Amino acid sequence: MNFLSSIDSPRSFCGVTRREMLQRSAVGFGGLALQAMLGQTQRETGSWTHHPSAAKRVIFLFMHGGPSHVDTFDYKPLLARDHDKPLPFAKPRVQFAQTGHLMASPWSFRRHGQSGQWVSELFPHVAEMSDELCLIKSIHGSNEAHGGALLKIHTGSDTFVRPSMGSWVSYGLGSENQNLPAFVTIQPTLGHGGVQNFGSAFLPAAYQGVRIGHQGGDSKRLSIPNLKPPEGITRETQGRGLAYLERLNRLQLGAVGQDAYLESRIASFELAFRMQMEAPHWMDLSGVSSQRAKLYGMDSAHTERFARQCLLAARLSEAGVRFVQCSHAYWDQHSQLKKDHQRLAAEVDKPIAGLLQDLKARGLLEDTLVIWGGEFGRTPTAQGKDGRDHNPHAFTWWMAGGGVRGGFSHGATDEYGYYAVRDKVHVHDLHATILHLLGLDHERLTYRYAGRDFRLTDVDGKVVQPILRQTIMGSQSVGGGVKSVG
Repeated sequence: MNFLSSIDSPRSFCGVTRREMLQRSAVGFGGLALQAMLGQTQRETGSWTHHPSAAKRVIFLFMHGGPSHVDTFDYKPLLARDHDKPLPFAKPRVQFAQTGHLMASPWSFRRHGQSGQWVSELFPHVAEMSDELCLIKSIHGSNEAHGGALLKIHTGSDTFVRPSMGSWVSYGLGSENQNLPAFVTIQPTLGHGGVQNFGSAFLPAAYQGVRIGHQGGDSKRLSIPNLKPPEGITRETQGRGLAYLERLNRLQLGAVGQDAYLESRIASFELAFRMQMEAPHWMDLSGVSSQRAKLYGMDSAHTERFARQCLLAARLSEAGVRFVQCSHAYWDQHSQLKKDHQRLAAEVDKPIAGLLQDLKARGLLEDTLVIWGGEFGRTPTAQGKDGRDHNPHAFTWWMAGGGVRGGFSHGATDEYGYYAVRDKVHVHDLHATILHLLGLDHERLTYRYAGRDFRLTDVDGKVVQPILRQTIMGSQSVGGGVKSVG
């Protein structure tokens, strides 16, 4: 609805006549229209990017709490040989807590696939997909505590409020589906950084993550809060109310001039209204074939909960959502490592393998970047009788699809897995590489705020070139492509 056509009085709010409003806002409305047309063209041609992209979208499987790398994907045979012996070199000066002697992994490792990747028996289903995995074994961060480490992984900073990785991706690329958000987070943790882990901070609010969770205690249904209109309110009534609200907002916009926050508010209301028509279809898993549901583990009470997240992530990615995060907790075994890591791995192993198999079968893995990891690793030394402490000095993530080398291992830790020692990958390097695979230059994807240009990687970060399936070169940006914005 065009709000100007419905203004009967020659005067509008704030003593501004209709003619004056048209004169003042003509440039702004024209700019908005041009931006919309250019945005649609760029989304269709992929020219938002700074260079050709290998991946169009991301699925981030976040294991909250810090899975133990030396018990999952970083095989250390000397741990078994030297079990209960002192660590033969110095521990970090700053530690989250004190630990004792070396502790062997309770699980055996063996090689899998043509690549011969070492994978723990904790992940038998994921191991079957080892030729698709690119293991990055030398990641290191800077914070021993969950809160700071989660913020570092999600936002690039453990000290200041910054936009989340998903927000940067949606800001840089927009959405492939105008009826769905660009960034969705499924069952996110609301502790250890809370909403900052999927918030947009000083980026416009339109780029924050849309949260999907279990509502009303229903563990078998994931939904978006407040997506449905209130009881007794028809879509027509709601549409009239939103149209009137838009009129008021745009009148205010005409009075104050350019206002990114107000424009984002208008856009968020419009998106929420459009989502009511399309989102329920993609979120309804009742029509999924029994064969596909079984592939993810929906037929088992033990795996159903995370299977639902992974299946929904696949459907939303297929529908055009750029960045989908699935979260699983709580991998923080300061004690009872064997019991709890065994249980947690069993909950996610089949759903993750099912996701990879499903994406590959549908031809989506080629341009979908799947990422698995936590906020840090764990110590090879024992905490108490049978636990491991936080270890930000070395941990493993893996990636699959989206332009990375499958069946490949990058970097290494020391012989016991305490420190990253070869081809080290900092969290900033990780972020730079993810953006690079999406066609974004992390040094050029900036946003001006408070007199400074900010970016996800702050003033650091380099692309981890060896893990790329092929070098991504060149530029196909239009008018500078993604650039610094005021």
